[in-house]
Amino acid sequence: MRKLLILGSTGSIGTQALDVCARESEQFELVGLSAERSWEALIEQARAHGVRRIALADEHAAARASEAWTDGEVLGGAEGLVRLVVESGADLVLNALVGSAGLGPTVATLGEGIDLALANKESLVVGGELVSALAEATGARIVPVDSEHTALHQLLAGQPPGVVERLTITASGGPFRGRTRAQLEGVTVKQALAHPTWEMGSMNTIGSATLMNKGLELMEAHHLFSLPYDRIDVLVHPQSLVHGLIQLADGAMLAHLGPRDMRVAISYALHSGESVGLPIEPLDLAAVGTLTFEPVDLEAFPCLRLAREAALAGGTAPCVLNAANEIAVHAFLDGRLSFTAIAETIEGTLSELPGEPVRAFESLYDADRAARVVAGEVVAALG
Repeated sequence: MRKLLILGSTGSIGTQALDVCARESEQFELVGLSAERSWEALIEQARAHGVRRIALADEHAAARASEAWTDGEVLGGAEGLVRLVVESGADLVLNALVGSAGLGPTVATLGEGIDLALANKESLVVGGELVSALAEATGARIVPVDSEHTALHQLLAGQPPGVVERLTITASGGPFRGRTRAQLEGVTVKQALAHPTWEMGSMNTIGSATLMNKGLELMEAHHLFSLPYDRIDVLVHPQSLVHGLIQLADGAMLAHLGPRDMRVAISYALHSGESVGLPIEPLDLAAVGTLTFEPVDLEAFPCLRLAREAALAGGTAPCVLNAANEIAVHAFLDGRLSFTAIAETIEGTLSELPGEPVRAFESLYDADRAARVVAGEVVAALG
């Protein structure tokens, strides 16, 4: 039985992971849960699954939880999340936290030599080579929890060195696929949150609408699979049924097809890269009928271009990009910034804070703080 800790358990990925664990209770022992600030839902989960230790990133929420829950221990703040990891006794951590807040727990997990099921793509975007080197040093495994990277992970398994020429990540295109940049002026938050194929949290849904998510996934694929950026492509696939493709040296391509159900990726990661039975209807390709593909319109969706440029610049540039994106998206959700100004905020921040070499994790935390200040100033100027 594996001892499992779920970070971000009240979000979409965390909730589905709990469902998978409940169905396979003889295989997993839950040793801890965490959330950002949803303390009532977290306590309910802890009671339902017999968990005695929880953590909330928000200190105020942690204080409220401590008052309301006397059946166990409540930890608070960024340090509380790290303590939860280090003291949990887990041999597997699912990191489903949102944003750069997931980096600290990822570092703590890998530093302890604990295997990591990673749904927090920002850990690799921001942490880059330092995170990969830490995993290699401690022998901890990183298995992605993402439909695209799960697909690539399965496709690459068993392929001999030198055979794989290119990787392709697919994108649904989001709710604004086919629109020009001019047509994106004035789109509303409600429209941006209306994703055509996936149900996700607001941050990821807006990232899908801007295609920034694909930029972050591009960086994640680079670090997970050690392939240079010029051999990783992004292709729009509106049906979201082909999750990834690899091109082999002989010109052949292998594609991973599957239903639009995140339980597939979650279960694959929790079982250390193995496929097990799930109560999911397989694809009926005759009923699907048609699969279509198209290139990304980088003029309408410049966030993907900005992400690739930051990735190639390296150093702190991906960290700055991610922090600026988080500030810009929150400003858009709050009604303080237009949809098209999200990319403008990111580009303005990167121009003020070009990438610098990364020598330690503290360099990343410094860059993140500086980028949030500059991005806030850019938002105020654009708003």
